Amino acid sequence: MLYRFVYRTGGNNSVAKSMNVVFAMVFLLTMLVLVYIQRKILAPFNRMTGVTEDLARGNLAMPLSQEKSGYFKSFLWSIDMLREKLTDDRTREMALQKEKKTIVLSLAHDIKTPLSAIDLYVKALSENLYDTGEKKEAALKGIEKNADEIKKYVNEIVTASREDFLDLSVKIGEIYLSEVLKPVTKYYADKLNLLSINFSIDVYQDVLLSCDGSRLMEAMQNCMENAIKYGDGREILIGIEEEENCKLITIENSGCNLSAEEEDSIFDSFYRGSNSQGIQGSGLGLYICRELLRAMGGEAYARIGEDLFRVTLVVPMV
Repeated sequence: MLYRFVYRTGGNNSVAKSMNVVFAMVFLLTMLVLVYIQRKILAPFNRMTGVTEDLARGNLAMPLSQEKSGYFKSFLWSIDMLREKLTDDRTREMALQKEKKTIVLSLAHDIKTPLSAIDLYVKALSENLYDTGEKKEAALKGIEKNADEIKKYVNEIVTASREDFLDLSVKIGEIYLSEVLKPVTKYYADKLNLLSINFSIDVYQDVLLSCDGSRLMEAMQNCMENAIKYGDGREILIGIEEEENCKLITIENSGCNLSAEEEDSIFDSFYRGSNSQGIQGSGLGLYICRELLRAMGGEAYARIGEDLFRVTLVVPMV
């Protein structure tokens, strides 16, 4: 069945003309709105579609060409800041890698001297070139001396290879405790709720801290991720205490089965505890945490108790 609308004007077409004018104005306004949306929203958005792909592919050299104004100005500024940060990180990483390779190559070259000396001593001993006990004793001492020198170089190579690539620089400033805790607790409250882990934080008095706020948040996140990864999934607590002009932030999780003897090794670089079997990790989280706190004039220490593991971050107050 078909329907149609019929306007009867009684011989006066002014109503029809008015309706036509209204429809024309609505149509024109709609077209103007669509053109505005196309030019101010859709076109800039389409131009930005390749930005994140370029960043993912590592194309960091070109700054954003879009005008940083309008609806996407905050987004564009953030993306450009991210690009600059990634560029700086890449430059810093390349410099560190170059320095590390230079150190390793230099030390490897230095090893050749004591190694050659040991080789000569061994050949002389094997061919009985030393005809007295004193000469043989001197050769053995020479081998021992050069072996110790090689060990020293090897230790330096290991240190250069394992730790120099980490950028643990901090910028000390002043920040309120709440400005550090709120974003961390908000994020982990949602995450732990999804994981069905009980999460709570002590009531605290807001104070001004002397630290690098972003680095302190990084240290807390490392501790929280550690608690999630190695805890038993029942409970994680954040405690706040005060002692000698410092704030003590503790992150505690239930379900610890580490031995007390491991407390001294927890913060060593690349150390993985006896409870890490089958769990992926680098062994750097708590090491980075402690180094950051020390760089900010604070400290980090751990306590292994019965069915619990606790990390305490000591942060200086202003």
